[in-house]
Amino acid sequence: MALLNIAEPGMGTAPHQHRLAVGIDLGTTNSLVAAVRNGSGSILNDDQGRALLPSAVRYHGDGRIDVGHEALARAQEDPANTFVSVKRFMGRGLNDVAEPTHLPYRFVDEPGMLRLDTATGIKSPVEISAEVLKVMRQRAEQTLGGELAGAVITVPAYFDDAQRQATRDAARLAGLHVLRLLNEPTAAAVAYGLDHGSEGVYAVYDLGGGTFDISILRMQRGVFEVLATNGDSALGGDDFDRLLYTWLLEQAGMETPDICEAGELWSIARRAKEALSEQHQVQVALPRSEDAPPILLTREQFTGLTRELLKKTFAPVRRALRDAALNADEIKGVVLVGGATRMPHLREAVAEFFGQAPLTDHDPDQVVALGAAIQADVLAGNRSADDWLLLDVIPLSLGIETMGGLVEKLIPRNATLPVARAQEFTTFKDGQTAMSLHVVQGERELVADCRSLARFELRGIPPMAAGAARIQVTFQVDADGLLSVTAREQTSGVEAAVTVKPSYGLSDEEVARMLTESHACAGDDAQSRAWREQQVDAQRLCDATRSAVAEDGEALLSDAERRAIDDALQTLEAALAGTDIQTLKQAQERLNQLTTEFAARRMDNSIQTALSGRSVAEL
Repeated sequence: MALLNIAEPGMGTAPHQHRLAVGIDLGTTNSLVAAVRNGSGSILNDDQGRALLPSAVRYHGDGRIDVGHEALARAQEDPANTFVSVKRFMGRGLNDVAEPTHLPYRFVDEPGMLRLDTATGIKSPVEISAEVLKVMRQRAEQTLGGELAGAVITVPAYFDDAQRQATRDAARLAGLHVLRLLNEPTAAAVAYGLDHGSEGVYAVYDLGGGTFDISILRMQRGVFEVLATNGDSALGGDDFDRLLYTWLLEQAGMETPDICEAGELWSIARRAKEALSEQHQVQVALPRSEDAPPILLTREQFTGLTRELLKKTFAPVRRALRDAALNADEIKGVVLVGGATRMPHLREAVAEFFGQAPLTDHDPDQVVALGAAIQADVLAGNRSADDWLLLDVIPLSLGIETMGGLVEKLIPRNATLPVARAQEFTTFKDGQTAMSLHVVQGERELVADCRSLARFELRGIPPMAAGAARIQVTFQVDADGLLSVTAREQTSGVEAAVTVKPSYGLSDEEVARMLTESHACAGDDAQSRAWREQQVDAQRLCDATRSAVAEDGEALLSDAERRAIDDALQTLEAALAGTDIQTLKQAQERLNQLTTEFAARRMDNSIQTALSGRSVAEL
């Protein structure tokens, strides 16, 4: 496995020219910015000494925008214009949003990414996220005393291409130069590993506000190698809030709360969840219940409410361990990331699964930003890239559609980044001068079961016999996990390329479903692939036989032979229309047997024609 030198070309500077670079954790609930100062990473606080910036943005009718604490403090007054957890909408369409009617926002379902109707006009999640990043940039420049050379921005490991592109776009709108998009669990491992000089295999369990990631990493002599990653881009602390919110609705008898009541109840649910991490029980006062006594909510009740939700996090954990070819007892330590990992029953569940208490000596809210800052310091050229190396991976396989609707995987999941893979393909029909290429993502064998990423065409292929053209398709995934595809016909040099920028990527359900289905359906997929491949071979034989008979049948076949081949052709075509692979194989073998002698005669005839009228000396 090739090691990735994380220093980018042209980023080096003279030792005395310290370039200002930061790491930003753009979180679902809160965001942070960190920088390396005096040789170590530190969180940059605001002018009131606060590290966390709530990822909240409020739009006013007069054009004013509140970000962070100011937006969150008055959210109940204007919930329709105060946006929180917008990270969940990045690179997503309205169909991908879970229970949008439960949210106070006015969604606009446009092609591609959804939009949100605000007091100052229609805004995209990218624009809203950019407002949070602007505050992070301003805080960093005021604290560090200069303009930033760049930033490393963290993303969930299971973010797909569209979500990563959306994050990059938000940074650009905020006036930031993105040095690298870094997976959040990897950033946490960098901070933990460098601080402790740890070696061995570690699991990073990252439950943020809107996403869950699990990464298995090997740390050894300054090398951070991601062995496997998995997760769910639609599972996070917000879902625990949602369950508690729904329970509180039932307790208050509020079937149809208005926007203000719903916003207030969300805040109450979140505060109650956070309080139960420190206390065994809390008193909850509900809207519309001023005269009624508050409801007593215990930690045991909350544990029972969210038990199934917590269990959902361990399915990706098992898959990641399986991909890394490891058992839970082979993990040296478990690093917890994300504010949601403060829940006591979550820590107990993690300890039970791995057979050891998780590592909790780092602030789970801050460790990602600190790791990103260390990476940014290297990419800015402020420290030697020889000190340590990062080897990250892609979460889902990438491939191309071939005949019969099959997927030919060029880059398997958990391949180390950056990565480039090439494979040769050919034409299916005689004289074919163009080829349509369909790029897909997923683990299944059939295109219909995977996610379509992009389509493009290669034109200008020289007309040749079927199978003669040599078309090299190259997939390249950069260090940020972004894909580009190139197709080149080797003889003529004609080329086409596409940078994969889907309008939005995998739906929340599809991301979680793809890997589980690939295991559950492995047997069916193998049968489906064998059937499709047999169909393609049989169709080629039919086409080639009909062409040969039309050209030379009259001269080289007797009437009886011609009738026998025609009958076998009809039998094979009938089998192609069926579903039984054995019947298809038998019909194909029968036609092969009947045409073997005919093929030999055609070869002899071709040789005689080529040699006719030529002397031995000429040959």
